[in-house]
Amino acid sequence: MALQCGIVGLPNVGKSTLFNALTSAKALAANYPFATKDPNLGIITVPDARLDALSAIVNPEKVQPTTVEILDIAGLIKGASKGEGLGNQFLANIREVDAILHVVRCFVDDNIIHVDGSVDPIRDKGIIDLELILKDLDTMDKRIDKFKKGAKGGDKEEVRKLEFAQALQAHLESEKPARSFEVAEGFEEVYRDLYLLTAKPILYVCNVDESSVITGNEMTEQFKALVADEDAEVILISAGIEADIAELETKEERMEFVEEMGLTEPGVNRVIAASYKLLNLITYFTAGVKEVRAWTIVDGWKAPQAAGVIHTDFEKGFIRAEVIKYQDYIDLGSEAAVKEAGKMGVEGKEYVVADGDIMHFRFNV
Repeated sequence: MALQCGIVGLPNVGKSTLFNALTSAKALAANYPFATKDPNLGIITVPDARLDALSAIVNPEKVQPTTVEILDIAGLIKGASKGEGLGNQFLANIREVDAILHVVRCFVDDNIIHVDGSVDPIRDKGIIDLELILKDLDTMDKRIDKFKKGAKGGDKEEVRKLEFAQALQAHLESEKPARSFEVAEGFEEVYRDLYLLTAKPILYVCNVDESSVITGNEMTEQFKALVADEDAEVILISAGIEADIAELETKEERMEFVEEMGLTEPGVNRVIAASYKLLNLITYFTAGVKEVRAWTIVDGWKAPQAAGVIHTDFEKGFIRAEVIKYQDYIDLGSEAAVKEAGKMGVEGKEYVVADGDIMHFRFNV
């Protein structure tokens, strides 16, 4: 799967520090605007306790988790939609990603400068929202001109598209993102084809100081209240803590550090899981003595599509899928026991794969 999340935010809010912790990469993290000029692409391993549980039963030669791609995009400033700062590059990068991780700074530290001179996550969010909306309004102007030309000939379908586009334009002009616009039935494809920046699903990451990572602070409470009517999750994370965790060599050392901080898991685990969900992805497994592996697919895919992720021949020559539910495998303790209990399903081309399914494909090419 090549779906990507893009990390966005103003300069110096902790984007690159979070990216480094997520990927254990070493993107430049510096105390001045535009430290990141070119986007950094990272591959993130998706933590999944189910993979560990299956591996403990099968004891395979190899364990292969699934991954998701993440892009660290240059910081945006006021005027980006008009090309200020690295605006054009920023907006081009964000157009390429499938979902947005918007990092906002919710901590005060006089040693880390803020591009606008003070810390105010609500103002910061407003700056980015407005720049993306302004760019979307540019897009809408061009598309509406096209719809008007089509509507001049009296084509009823083009007239309906024009009316839809004008309603969406008015929504954006009220400084509301496209994702909060109610798309009428029958216009879903028109909406998708606009490729609006503010239509992308979003996750908010509040970067806080160490003392606020569990309960939050006044700034995070105000921010949560601000986005309460958006269909978006808010995660609290201390990029500084995550950077320290990422420096540790072993999983045991990392978990010991996490527990010392009063946490149950690294914050990056929650960010990765939320990003995975944001992209509408789920996981199925293959399990054998050679390898236990997690595979990424889009929620709603049918068995042949899922098989195609392993190899295109599996999809082309798909015959059937043998499916074991994850909990049955764990409860019964082996594939043989599942078969003996009559719990293995044999599914055809219309089977919709469920998250956690353990699958074996039969195919012929």
